[in-house]
Amino acid sequence: MSRIGKRSIVIPPGTEVSVASGTLTVKGKGGTLKRVLHPSVEVKVDGSEVTVNPVGNSRLARALWGTYAAHVRNMIAGVNTPFQKKLQIEGIGYKAEVSGKNVKLMLGFSHPVIVAIPEGVTVGVEKSIVSVSGADKEAVGQFAASVRSLKKPEPYKGKGIRYEGEVVREKQGKKAAAAAA
Repeated sequence: MSRIGKRSIVIPPGTEVSVASGTLTVKGKGGTLKRVLHPSVEVKVDGSEVTVNPVGNSRLARALWGTYAAHVRNMIAGVNTPFQKKLQIEGIGYKAEVSGKNVKLMLGFSHPVIVAIPEGVTVGVEKSIVSVSGADKEAVGQFAASVRSLKKPEPYKGKGIRYEGEVVREKQGKKAAAAAA
C-alpha cells in the first residue's frame, strides 16, 4: 500500500487541474504542464482536491500509485513556484555563458561545448554559477544532470561542474601517497 498515494493532494488557489482522455493538465501562473496517465492509475479531481487511485490490485498498479501521486504534487508545485538547480563551475578557464537558446561552456577542451536549452527551462549564468529553473521538475533535473555530466568533478583537484552544495571528496596526490609509504 502506498502511503504517499493515499493522501489527497490540495489544489492551491489560482491553479487549475483537469483530467481529459487519459491526460492530466495542470495550469498555474508558472505555465501549463501535461502528463499522459498510465491505464493502471486513475486520477480524480474533486473541487480543491486531487486523489490518485490504482485501477485493480496488480503489482504494477500499486507501484505506479505513489509515483503518479508524486508526479501530480510536483506538477502543482512547479506551476506555482518554479523548481531550481544550481551548478557550480570550478577550474581555471572554465566558464559558461548563455547565447540565445544555447549554453556555451568552456570546460578545458580544445573547443567550446554548446548545449541546447530545452523548452520550458530557463538558464542564467552569474560568474561561475549556472542556475537552471522551470516548472517541470523532471526537465530541470535532467538538463542540470546532462550539463554536469559534460565535466564531472574530478577527485584530485576538484575541477569540473558540481551541484551547489555538493561535496567532492578529494584524494591524495602521488607525492603524499609516496611520502606515506
